[in-house]
Amino acid sequence: MTRRILLVTGEYPPMQGGVADYTRALARALVDLNQEVGILTSIHAAQAPVDEGIQVFPWVEGWGWGLWDVLDAFTADWQPDVVHIQYQTAAFAMHPAINLWAWRPWSQRPRALTAVTFHDLLVPYLFPKAHWFGLRRWVTYTLARTLDLAITTNPEDTLQLRSIRPDGIEIPIGSNIPDAPPADFERAAWRTRWGIPPEAVVVCYFGFLNASKGGEKLVEVLAQLVARGLNAHLLMIGGRVGASDATNHAYLQKVEARIAEAQLGARVHWTGHMPKEQVSAAFHSADVCLLPYQDGASYRRGSFMAALEHGMAIVTTPPAVPYPDLVDGETLLLAPAQDAQAMAGAVERLLKDAPLRHRLGARAKALARKFQWDAIAEAHLHAYAGQPPTAR
Repeated sequence: MTRRILLVTGEYPPMQGGVADYTRALARALVDLNQEVGILTSIHAAQAPVDEGIQVFPWVEGWGWGLWDVLDAFTADWQPDVVHIQYQTAAFAMHPAINLWAWRPWSQRPRALTAVTFHDLLVPYLFPKAHWFGLRRWVTYTLARTLDLAITTNPEDTLQLRSIRPDGIEIPIGSNIPDAPPADFERAAWRTRWGIPPEAVVVCYFGFLNASKGGEKLVEVLAQLVARGLNAHLLMIGGRVGASDATNHAYLQKVEARIAEAQLGARVHWTGHMPKEQVSAAFHSADVCLLPYQDGASYRRGSFMAALEHGMAIVTTPPAVPYPDLVDGETLLLAPAQDAQAMAGAVERLLKDAPLRHRLGARAKALARKFQWDAIAEAHLHAYAGQPPTAR
């Protein structure tokens, strides 16, 4: 059955952000299953890439209250069978308009199935002086309650959602970065490209910097590795900050200040935003991937999914809820979020134990096969049809 599916997203390429890349990957996978897909998004995506079968409508000038009229008029005109909001709080400018779109008593709801995927369950900012946390959470939960389908991407968000929406569905994300380096990839040459000495050991990090991702811990771990006598370098893969979260810029400055303070500037290499095949090459140029998330490893993190996809030996922090597939010493190594010494110890262990490093990398790669985009798209079609999802 072919459906006309409208994905509503606060960001879309060329805007930089995990939800932007996710939405494009999902749209392409749905088109491959013979679905018709439209993207309603920000005017900042006016130079969106051209993908066969995907119609991009970069028509939204802002995510405030005027969004209601734009979305009502567009759905009335385009007549989708499914309206699916890709919700990430910062991507919608921390404004509650999108949350309350279907709640309005006077809402001209489309004659379509409505759905939301929560890429995070953070509460919107609402008003500069508002401290009514209960009101903010009500706004977020209203989005879940007023649409036909509510979807999460990871066990911790699923647990939270089902407290108010027992029929909530979990469909994981996949890696936005396929394991596909350039055909002429040569590891030593790519390391040289970023100024990394041939004899160095390379720890990589992927993703934008913000406080929840532990950027300052990266600096502390690198300092400890060097103090232990390792010729360690840190490869920071991808853009430094995304298009949506303004707080990223301030946090980046903190991290850069810590690097300068520790006199590690010559050991930290920033690739900047790159095409996907070059991001893949960067992963393959590293020895270990360090992801010091302050809120725990999670399948909602595109950076984590990309590390799995590339078969990296990963050091990260314990998930907030149990993940049966993430076993310390079997799939990856875990260290407490606030313990840079323990993280450094885990990284050093992997750098000095090649068999363990290769074994964990192979198991990460095997786990990534559970999160392929064709299965994820199939799970969405099952959900739209009222059937249990089968992505995992």
